[in-house]
Amino acid sequence: MRIHLLLTGNEIMSGDTVDTNSAYMAQQLALQGWEVEKKVTVADHLDQLVAEIQGCCNEADVLIINGGLGPTVDDLTAQAMAAACNQTLVYHDQALTHIDQWCKQRGFEPNEANLKQALLPEQAQIIPNRRGSAVGIQMQLNNCWMMATPGVPSEMRQMMDDSLIPFLCSQFESDRVEVRRLAVFGLGESGIQQAIREQIPDWPAEIDLGFRASMPLLEVKLTAKGDACAELDHWQQKVSALLGDSLIGRAPITMAEQCLRVAKQQNMKLASAESCTGGRIAAQLTAIPGSSESFLGAIVSYHNDIKSGLLGVSESLLENEGAVSEACALMMLKGLFQQTGADAGVAVTGIAGPGGGSPDKPVGTVWIAWGTSDDHQAASFRLPFDRNMFQEYCSALALDLLRRQLAGLDRMPRFLKRWSERQNQSKTAAAG
Repeated sequence: MRIHLLLTGNEIMSGDTVDTNSAYMAQQLALQGWEVEKKVTVADHLDQLVAEIQGCCNEADVLIINGGLGPTVDDLTAQAMAAACNQTLVYHDQALTHIDQWCKQRGFEPNEANLKQALLPEQAQIIPNRRGSAVGIQMQLNNCWMMATPGVPSEMRQMMDDSLIPFLCSQFESDRVEVRRLAVFGLGESGIQQAIREQIPDWPAEIDLGFRASMPLLEVKLTAKGDACAELDHWQQKVSALLGDSLIGRAPITMAEQCLRVAKQQNMKLASAESCTGGRIAAQLTAIPGSSESFLGAIVSYHNDIKSGLLGVSESLLENEGAVSEACALMMLKGLFQQTGADAGVAVTGIAGPGGGSPDKPVGTVWIAWGTSDDHQAASFRLPFDRNMFQEYCSALALDLLRRQLAGLDRMPRFLKRWSERQNQSKTAAAG
């Protein structure tokens, strides 16, 4: 099956909106064993849209159009599809009913702009939209199935799952494809690839191994098709054993999710004291539904007055050791336990940059203290990232250290030991 994607919108062409919709579409199609052959992005220009639609329908079996179904004058997809098929635009009763119900649920009557979304090619079939006001459109041109979805990601995804994929499966042959995604922290793709090559030399050709680099987690992907799917469990177990305690879990997952899972299993209440992360650890934890079962709260002690006033860090300690120090991180953690009554927690203090560093404490330096109220420790790290990524990685690192202690794992990850060794070697070389 030859599949083309057509994305439309001035905001995509200008870069104001980043196209993530086509990635989702391609991923969902790939799960059925289908590959996207061509992807085109066009501005809100009627003649260009008509030409692309006609061109794609001369080449492809399926054309999925995304965007341009909204209520404004620059939403031209319905008009372009009608022109490409030499049809007139008419009001569709099913679309009118949908728009009327959608508006009344929100307490207003549909206006002319709303009703524009029901003005569709006369022979169009309606694709239901459970989330938004604009219905989708399905038509045929030159034996090519055209399906148009709104540009709103949540609406497009719902339509893909509810309508497009099931319809395509009814019309075209599909090979079963199964994908296992493993989220890893602290290991790079080249290192994992080398380890698999050395330790699993009999890796089967029928199972594809891939990587998706992102921060702070790396995704290891195992893909099998057809009969090879039956072997996925076996090879996933081998990879999981090789990854060891750097494996966070099956993706999609976040470090905060896994940390909360472990805390819940251990019946532990968590809290955080944050300086350089500015509350990002707490934000990641509270973004997870049900996090209140295990997470009590946070103290964002960005200014030294808050460190001393709420967490009990003495002014003399701040003056002599500095806010970015082992002593300060440990006192922040101690004060956190006293203030919240948490069973376990983490405290972070560092220099996010771009300014504020010194020869002894360069930008990127962070001290993290973590553990339980009667068993905690601290360690310093140098994270060579810009401010935003520093905060993101620091938050993940702090949660990983806490996860490890709660789960009874090696408290210091292998990659951090290597970091410390390299940093010590650099210091020795500089001193020499």
